[in-house]
Amino acid sequence: MGNRYGGLKQIDPMGPSGETLMEYGIYDAIKAGFEKAVFLFRDNIVSAFESSYHKLSDHIEIEYAFQDINPEVSLDGKQISYANREKPWGTAHAILSAAQAINDPFAVINADDFYGPSAYQAMGEYLRTTNSQQQQYAIVGYPIEDTLSPHGSVSRAVLEVNGSQELNKVVERTKIEATDEGIQYFNESDAVIIPAGTLVSTNFWGFTPAIFDELSSQFSEFVAANGANPKAEFFIPFAVNNLVESKTATVKVLTCRDQWMGVTYKDDKQQVTNKIQSYISQGTYPENLWK
Repeated sequence: MGNRYGGLKQIDPMGPSGETLMEYGIYDAIKAGFEKAVFLFRDNIVSAFESSYHKLSDHIEIEYAFQDINPEVSLDGKQISYANREKPWGTAHAILSAAQAINDPFAVINADDFYGPSAYQAMGEYLRTTNSQQQQYAIVGYPIEDTLSPHGSVSRAVLEVNGSQELNKVVERTKIEATDEGIQYFNESDAVIIPAGTLVSTNFWGFTPAIFDELSSQFSEFVAANGANPKAEFFIPFAVNNLVESKTATVKVLTCRDQWMGVTYKDDKQQVTNKIQSYISQGTYPENLWK
């Protein structure tokens, strides 16, 4: 919804020819060998996106999927009731909502983030070597200091990585910001330092279709436990943590040479547009992506 940004940042132009961050992501994905893009929407904002992204259909297969705010949920054959919702059920449920449109290994990105060409190359190379029936997943991690905003605090999922560059644990942290004492997040009563260089998630995941059955089962259990809370959300880190801790799945932690960029706040936009212009000057992107 872009509450802190003040509007739908997913369709806010960032490039010199009116390109959005999503368009740069799809351009990079095409270059990395991805062949299809699935746009996931709330049904009440789809028209704003369709007018912006119809031009992409000449370059990549496109399909739409929708996240139902009030889905039918059952557990052990019994229908689960829950409080009326005003917002979606979270990022893991969003992935589940796209299941009918996906039959191959796939990447997940935020529509309002810039990940850089090398992130798509790394993820594409990983997914091409993955058996689509196996629960062998991946995530692109970024150093935390490269994911902060000078204009306010952010939320990030901190990655605990083992010696094999696989995920041991992912923990969501909120109210993260740089201070004179270092990078900190704030829990209920204290400020806790996060060392520079710590890898965090900005929601660039790689999955195989095997994830859908797992998410379906976990979502039913989540709704059964949290259905009375109209603000409860089923997040990707929560679902992945369950799989990793139960040793049901492995998650490879990938790194890349490009810096992540995002627009949490309106004042972040100028920094992002300047960086995009520097990429254009270096020849990474053309002035107009689609001409």
